[in-house]
Amino acid sequence: MRNLKRIVLAVFILLLVLVILAFVLENQQSVSLLFLGLAGPQMPVSLLMVLALLVGMLIGPLLGWFVGRSSRVARKRLV
Repeated sequence: MRNLKRIVLAVFILLLVLVILAFVLENQQSVSLLFLGLAGPQMPVSLLMVLALLVGMLIGPLLGWFVGRSSRVARKRLV
């Protein structure tokens, strides 16, 4: 049973890597983002998407931690 879980996990990770690789290879055209009048450097679309994903993966848990922390402090004040 333990080996089956490892095999399933390995297959899942391999498929995920293949999907990411296909995404990166299919989205190589360069774009420049313009935000509030500031233009960014020319980068492939896939790189921008991966960077946005990583930033979201960092900001999401930080916001969750901050909200959870502030609600715990508020609960302590009520007790």
